[in-house]
Amino acid sequence: MDAAVFESWFRLHSLDEARDSDTAPLTLYRDCLMHGNQQLAEKFTRGVSVPVLIHARSWLVDQLLRRAWPLFTGSAEDSLALVAVGGYGRSELMPGSDIDLLVLLPDADNQQYDHKITQLLTFLWDIGLEVGHSVRSIDDCVEQSLADITVVTNLMEARLLAGSARLFQRMQQRTGPSEIWSSRDFFEVKREEQRARHKRYHNTAYNLEPNIKESPGGLRDIQMVAWVANRHFGTASLDELVERKFLTREEYQTLVKGRELLWSIRFALHILTGRGEDRLLFDYQRTLANTFDFHDNESRLGVEAFMKQYYRTIMELSRLNEMLLQLFQENILHPEGPGEPVRINKRFQSRNGYIEIVNDQVSRRQPFALLEIFLLLEQHPELKGVRAGTIRAIRENRHLID
Repeated sequence: MDAAVFESWFRLHSLDEARDSDTAPLTLYRDCLMHGNQQLAEKFTRGVSVPVLIHARSWLVDQLLRRAWPLFTGSAEDSLALVAVGGYGRSELMPGSDIDLLVLLPDADNQQYDHKITQLLTFLWDIGLEVGHSVRSIDDCVEQSLADITVVTNLMEARLLAGSARLFQRMQQRTGPSEIWSSRDFFEVKREEQRARHKRYHNTAYNLEPNIKESPGGLRDIQMVAWVANRHFGTASLDELVERKFLTREEYQTLVKGRELLWSIRFALHILTGRGEDRLLFDYQRTLANTFDFHDNESRLGVEAFMKQYYRTIMELSRLNEMLLQLFQENILHPEGPGEPVRINKRFQSRNGYIEIVNDQVSRRQPFALLEIFLLLEQHPELKGVRAGTIRAIRENRHLID
């Protein structure tokens, strides 16, 4: 993060100067964090883009942790590893986000480090960081990853902050898809996890008080695509999915634009509430509408226009999520190919139990087929869904239904 964008750099220098002095660093660290958070809020009100701000907050926390690490670990600082995981591992810290950390031990029997780690974590809490932490050896990481897929999901996004690079690399290798949770197994379990999450929100994006992160079409759905891509291709970059032809450039732009809007709303909500609140409750909607310049006029209320934009965005993201997961399913679960087609009529056929158009011209030359597919799905209950290529054709040609 460029110091010209984030101006707390001079305060960080004061931390460096105090490192070798007798001055207790607690106040300095707390002031630096408070000053940085104030700058972020001010820059948000001035219109600085939220992707810049969430990476700036991650950068600030990185600097604090890297400076604090040797203060408490001393001679052991290169024997252990301090690792960012989860959203912090992705360098996506909102104002109220927890700081998810893993302290990686060289082996399970390392009680001599307990006091040092406890002192460090207490210090981080005292300066104002909301820390979520785990302390594990590499064997612990493997064991708990096998038992709980959320653990391996967090470790996939891990980022070394300080300490032993060799230890960190060994952990990454031992928890990689060649060792545990193949891309096939990972996809199947994460898909079921998403279904269960959507069910908690009644399988609809149109909840009156939606959760920006967890509701269908929310940020978690975008992360789901990135997680599966990471496990299957070794990258969480959505841009690389365009290169691999899993995403069109237009779909990529829709995902990025939608994610930025949800990030912006979540950022504003955290500032408004002063905590990691992700629910768009009625009490907050009108204030947020004003924040994003949605004001009342003769035809409608500002809050109605704000929520309409939100619902349109999450519906689009929900549809993209469905299509991309279908595409992953075809490639991960059926790497041998889509199988032989079974004819349904002149326009449609099925492969592996999923309906598809017989060729790319159908949706353009016979637009009524865009409606016919819903009739066929009702008439053929054995069909499990729609193939990704056909979903994409419907998206690209739905304007033909007038």
